[in-house]
Amino acid sequence: MSWLTDLARPEIQALQAYEHASWEPGLVRLHANELPWRSAADVSIEGLNRYPEPHPHALMDRLADFYGVARGCVLAGRGSDEAIDLLIRAYCRAGQDAIMITPPTFGMYGVAARIQGAAVIEVPLRREASHALEPAALRAALTPAVKLVFLCSPNNPTGNSVDAAVVLQLARELEGRALLVVDEAYVEFSDAPSLAAQLPNYPSLVVLRTLSKAHGLAGARCGALLAQAEIVELLGKVIQPYAVTQLTIEAVFRTLEPASVAIAQQRIATLKGERARVAAQLRRLPAVTRVWPSDANFLLVEFADATQALHSAHEAGVLVRDFRTARNLRSALRITIGTAEQNDRLLASLT
Repeated sequence: MSWLTDLARPEIQALQAYEHASWEPGLVRLHANELPWRSAADVSIEGLNRYPEPHPHALMDRLADFYGVARGCVLAGRGSDEAIDLLIRAYCRAGQDAIMITPPTFGMYGVAARIQGAAVIEVPLRREASHALEPAALRAALTPAVKLVFLCSPNNPTGNSVDAAVVLQLARELEGRALLVVDEAYVEFSDAPSLAAQLPNYPSLVVLRTLSKAHGLAGARCGALLAQAEIVELLGKVIQPYAVTQLTIEAVFRTLEPASVAIAQQRIATLKGERARVAAQLRRLPAVTRVWPSDANFLLVEFADATQALHSAHEAGVLVRDFRTARNLRSALRITIGTAEQNDRLLASLT
């Protein structure tokens, strides 16, 4: 073991993983207490009367190829949320350890930490600098209790990205002390490359990816944690067996076929064009006081009267996300970019 696992909770290091039923799909399965017949509603390829592979190695190998990392450096789970939860459960002792976040940011980091009983240290983004990360403030707030530092890039809900050079410098500084977890749920909508290619050079770096956003599989729930094999192996002891369903596994393989990926890329390009168009039109509206730049599939928008804007959109049959309780966002709503027709409907309601 190295410091990557020495940082983890001692009881997780010593944990004996659950021993699931043998996975030998070519044999008659009379060992896992499954029903021998399919459900009448079963439209899957492999059959939902059988458990899926406990830890789907073929799926993780496919994800490794897709994300350009070494096989063995991927852990597939139920969206990025499960990866966040696994990291905190494995590395943070209740009442002793802490995570660091940079609000306003994705709320699940703090929720998962508090469920685990870990402290949450906040280093706010600088609103006056377009919600930029403040590395000096982050370094100053770092304590020996911090085991995980979460950065969301592009950030949810502000939409801005963290400069790769800043992230990698922090990853280097955190070696031996903590893991730097970069959540790239929206990276496909930005012009910046993923940091996954940097994993071999930065042991402390962990990258989270998801198929929920750019690839349209939010309902299937499949995310990927990309990290050193040692971290993946440790978390593999904590994740529940059969976490990824058979329907999800089959959907992911279809989604990652070249034709499907090409369609996704076309849709991403269309969405980025709509993002620019909607932002430009929002800036012309008297009710709008600010539209923040975005590298994601949404816009953070501030209104003179956010309550009225919420009501107007709802009356037009459109839901937008209320962020007025978030730090430094007292008049802000987050607007997801939809189809051209959906976007026009929203714009008309605000006009």
